[in-house]
Amino acid sequence: MAMKWLIDASYFVAAILFILGLKGMSSPVSARKGIVWAGVGMVLATVVTFLTPGMHNFALMLLAITLGGAVAWISGKKVAMTDMPQMVAIYNGMGGGAAAAIAAVEFARGEMHGVVVTLLATLGALIGAVSFSGSVIAWAKLQGVMKKAFRLPAQNAVNIVLALVTIAVGGAIVIAPTIDPLLVGAFFVLALLLGVIITLPIGGADMPVVISLFNAFTGLAVGFEGFVMGIPALIIAGIVVGAAGTLLTQLMAKAMNRPISNILFVPMAAAGGGEAVEGEQKELGAMDAAALMRYASKVIIVPGYGMAVAGAQHKVWEMAELLEEAGVEVVFAIHPVAGRMPGHMNVLLAEAGVPYEKIFDLEEINGDFAQADVALVIGANDVVNPSARTDKSSPIYGMPILNADLAQNVIVVKRGKGTGYSGIENALFYKENTRLLYGSAQQAIGEVIQHVKAMSV
Repeated sequence: MAMKWLIDASYFVAAILFILGLKGMSSPVSARKGIVWAGVGMVLATVVTFLTPGMHNFALMLLAITLGGAVAWISGKKVAMTDMPQMVAIYNGMGGGAAAAIAAVEFARGEMHGVVVTLLATLGALIGAVSFSGSVIAWAKLQGVMKKAFRLPAQNAVNIVLALVTIAVGGAIVIAPTIDPLLVGAFFVLALLLGVIITLPIGGADMPVVISLFNAFTGLAVGFEGFVMGIPALIIAGIVVGAAGTLLTQLMAKAMNRPISNILFVPMAAAGGGEAVEGEQKELGAMDAAALMRYASKVIIVPGYGMAVAGAQHKVWEMAELLEEAGVEVVFAIHPVAGRMPGHMNVLLAEAGVPYEKIFDLEEINGDFAQADVALVIGANDVVNPSARTDKSSPIYGMPILNADLAQNVIVVKRGKGTGYSGIENALFYKENTRLLYGSAQQAIGEVIQHVKAMSV
């Protein structure tokens, strides 16, 4: 009895630590502390599991923890910030896969009793398997292993039919008097295939929302399997992660002005490219860009994934500091879906040492662009595309954007004249007040820095 009380109390404490950790991660200021709290909760829950009566295979458990911990530690130390989205995607997929594996083990043991328990195990297996295989595809796309989206003929019909067949097989498992191994095997194959088929046609521009959605799936799957195994910590952790992932997915979909169903079933790449953009792109050199910003009163910097690819965040902050020393007000504007995962730009800027009070979200900063002398766009595309306001045929029409085009001058740092990651032409690049500084963000901003220094002597 004392041991059961200790185990239950420890799970309760672990659950509180998970919630406190998630709360801490809601702000850049307390994010590190939140990660530590959640980590302590995870360690506590893991250690307590070893004390569960009837537990065995301790050697295999320790081996799995050692191997998994070593891989995570090494990869976590080596991963570049630009590769963080795909790392999050694959690790999230591992969580879904683990939930599905738990269900598979429970099915193999054949000791589940009651329709409710079997139903929850089946739901956890379905959601976890979809999250796992879908996250693997997301990782492959972000990592560059898979170069483009693949869309099947009658894609939506294939999705629906495959989903219905998978659910039907799952329902057969739930109502069957005994567990049929062949039926279970077919169910897992179908569920994994469903995750792949759903994710294949989704383009890179929609990938942040997809990662967030699969994160919610993983949480739900873990919660269901926690109920099946009778582990409160898994139930609470799964529900918290599932709820947080669902809210984040809804917020991101709102930021793109697209329903989640539209993201999954009408990929941006298949929605058309919008009206043809008239005019020409006007180039400027690093010296002219430096002069525009050095003698400005206010500069708003809009970072995008191009900055991340070039690893230019440190150079950008060095430039910002030089401008501030010259009396220029410099702030940063972040769109909710900038980069390839939620908060990607915030993390990069924090890594470079940019103070939190200089980083503003879309709602906070959008009214300031009209008073800015210069808007500096570094590797961003769709989040500053004014076609979202005016072109009803554009795939991003209605999406809230950063009003960079309203600044007196717009400087866009861009590697070339092609379209952005989503393949949509940006009307901002052709406006009269816009000039393009071509080249890698690292190299282009480095040249600007040298000119700013020369002007400040």
